[in-house]
Amino acid sequence: MSAPKPHAGRSVLVASAALLSLSLTAPAALAAPSPSTSPSATPPATMSTVGGTRLGQPGTQVDLGTGAPVLPKDITARSWIVSDPESGQVLAAHNAHWRLPPASTLKMLFADTVLPRFPKSTPHKVVPADLAGMGAGSSLVGIREGQTYTVRDLWLGVFLRSGNDAVHVLSAMNGGVEQTVEDMQDHADELQALDTHVVSPDGYDAAGQVSSAYDLSLFARSGLQKKDFREYCSTVRASFPGDTTKNAKGKSVRGSFEIQNTNRLLSGDTDVSVYPGIAGVKNGNTTNAGATFTGVAERGSKVLLVTVMNPEKKEHNEVYKETAKLFDWGFQALGKVTPVGELVPPKGAVGSSAQPGVTPSATPVGKDGGASSRPVAAASADGSSGVGVALAITGGALVLLVAAAFLVNRRWPLPDLVRRRTRP
Repeated sequence: MSAPKPHAGRSVLVASAALLSLSLTAPAALAAPSPSTSPSATPPATMSTVGGTRLGQPGTQVDLGTGAPVLPKDITARSWIVSDPESGQVLAAHNAHWRLPPASTLKMLFADTVLPRFPKSTPHKVVPADLAGMGAGSSLVGIREGQTYTVRDLWLGVFLRSGNDAVHVLSAMNGGVEQTVEDMQDHADELQALDTHVVSPDGYDAAGQVSSAYDLSLFARSGLQKKDFREYCSTVRASFPGDTTKNAKGKSVRGSFEIQNTNRLLSGDTDVSVYPGIAGVKNGNTTNAGATFTGVAERGSKVLLVTVMNPEKKEHNEVYKETAKLFDWGFQALGKVTPVGELVPPKGAVGSSAQPGVTPSATPVGKDGGASSRPVAAASADGSSGVGVALAITGGALVLLVAAAFLVNRRWPLPDLVRRRTRP
């Protein structure tokens, strides 16, 4: 079966994760005491109210309007959330702030934190210390000591194969695992992802390591503002560097092998079809966490972000099946439900001159003050077939905040991703 063909699609206007509508509940939420880092067996009676009081209540939260479809009855996840990443509105949620082990979906926070720090062409020769401390049974992309990889290679390993070895090498480049964990926690706090406690950068099961469906949605929304993040999380398959060997003539030759994205809504499987309009983001699965997944998809003029954590139904690929059902519901429900909360902006955006609940409108500008449209690098043709990145990204207008200026209404393209599957 050949890789899905990339199709250029319509760019979607999405408000930056840094500056979408200010939460009316943020001050109260920030004043709340820090909750325990120990995941509970059942959803607590009282959870965080970041994003709205309804999101702090256990059970399913939804306000159906006229013509709105009912929620699917066979969703068994312990926690889930359906949101509109453009407006930040939460359409429906179930135990949104329940603090649970996140598995490799925590790699979204790792990428959002570390990815901007190293140009993708930067080479790095792996030494034994880079791969120290990985958990037993970790998912691996196949990195070898003594071999050199580019930063782009490493990020493809993180996103496609959920490689803990790639995470540890990038963490070593960032000053070590301990420093990276501290950086990730600081970034989570800045994003107001207050349910999250980071212990390991790769999401491997660790005592006290928790996040929530709400926080994972914040990580995805923030990460998707970054061009490289979008490229990596939407790549279906790629060529990855292998070992260096000597050929018959004694010349050193670097081999390669193909890696495929383990996000089954993106790559498909025997019992799961590629979801129409899917464009990432990240999946995970560990003993403590069960299966977890955050995905983003576009249909027509609509964009949705869905996070699902640990379905009780343990069928093969169940987390993707439940995510697909929530996507289907959300695309039908947009405009027909009253939001039950919102995805909040980072702390640094609080105090903006924008009015709470109002997304600033702006005309994109370039460096010279005029309209700007610059091309975005698509996934490379050297084995990185699958989802292409759409044609252009446009910077949003700068608005002055209390402490700094931020980009608003930044465009992040999500192609329509019409899939064409041909028989070999």
